[in-house]
Amino acid sequence: MSSRRLVLWRHGQTVWNAENRHQGQIDIPLNDVGVEQARHAAQTLLAMKPTHVIASDLSRALETGRTLADLAGVELTIDERLRETFAGEWQGMTRDEIMAKYPEDYAAWGGDSEIRPGGGETRWEVSERVVEAIEHALVTVPAGGTLVVASHGGALRSALGRLLGLAPEQWTILGVLANAQWSVLSELDENMPKLPGLKWRLQEYNAGSLPEPAIGDDK
Repeated sequence: MSSRRLVLWRHGQTVWNAENRHQGQIDIPLNDVGVEQARHAAQTLLAMKPTHVIASDLSRALETGRTLADLAGVELTIDERLRETFAGEWQGMTRDEIMAKYPEDYAAWGGDSEIRPGGGETRWEVSERVVEAIEHALVTVPAGGTLVVASHGGALRSALGRLLGLAPEQWTILGVLANAQWSVLSELDENMPKLPGLKWRLQEYNAGSLPEPAIGDDK
């Protein structure tokens, strides 16, 4: 039986991305650069033959996901659980402004799943809802199918850490996802040795090209 594939795809650039301004759940659309990034990435991802595409309802991710869904001729499913982290008072502030006003929280936020940025959501809470949305979508993905998830950088990093069975304090080993880049996970064969509850293997991270077949002794 062929393994399923999961592609976690960050949206294209926005004006606030370019300004290094914290977006959170404020609905900022793609800028012209982001539209072109989404189109270019979709052309590449099309070669992975996506069978299902789901997206956050925030327009920057929704437009990114729709670009691929239209190109692939598949239905786009919208799920608000794929939204970016709600960051309360931090939303709309630049990184320098946040660091100046909330230095301790900002310094701790990267490695602490209990910090609430700006009084918003913890990383653990975000991972719960995003993984829930992904697992809900996977129910309809057949063997050998590919699910593409168009979402947001922080939300996808949290979900990825959880899907890979990493402890929350280890999630910072995953670098920041670039705009319109993606990560690819393949479902572990049921006959492969694995940790209890672990279902996925990371094949590509923060990629802009297609995965190459890997030949190795530990396949």
